[in-house]
Amino acid sequence: MKRREFMALLGGTAVLWPLKARAQQPALPTIGFLGYWESPKPIEHSLVAFRQGLAAAGFVEGQNVTIEYRWGIFQFDRLKALAAELVRHPVAVIVAAGFGPPVVAAKEATSTIPIVFTYGADPVRAGFVASLNRPGGNVTGATAISEALLGKRLNLLRDLVPQATTLAFLSRPNLLEKNPLLAEARYLNRQLIILEIRTDRDYGAAPGRSTEESW
Repeated sequence: MKRREFMALLGGTAVLWPLKARAQQPALPTIGFLGYWESPKPIEHSLVAFRQGLAAAGFVEGQNVTIEYRWGIFQFDRLKALAAELVRHPVAVIVAAGFGPPVVAAKEATSTIPIVFTYGADPVRAGFVASLNRPGGNVTGATAISEALLGKRLNLLRDLVPQATTLAFLSRPNLLEKNPLLAEARYLNRQLIILEIRTDRDYGAAPGRSTEESW
């Protein structure tokens, strides 16, 4: 091989090597976000917090992780199709956000990909997990309210303010199963007042309202 041809070949190798190296780099892990709404607009503040939480854990969207967003437009059949689409993508984890339907759709779509939910009621009663401390399966998440957690809160209040004999609980209408909570208060030998909050203004007026239901 002549010197000129050798240098040309070597130069060609130098050009092709970085391209080949880039092609072999693994793809970024992908998070599937399955939302119940028609667009991200109703939950913009929650999405900001979601990205901040990922960043705190070392995952920055567009740098070392990608996020595939899907919006169900309040239609369960659409959610099911979108969940199946995320599974085929495939994604490393599915975030099911917004009430129960996204969780149900994601559970129907996969039994192996981890599913993380945010749910305002009891995920055990809804059938999403086996129990709060041992969810089991591929589903876990955060819940804002459940009978088990409410009972623990009453126990915490008793420990923090042992001299208090009457406790008040504020709740949105039809959000709470009252009987287990009243039973827990009875067990702790405390009077419990449950006040229903229908508007934001009710929070300020709650301390002066009469008892709606108590033991």
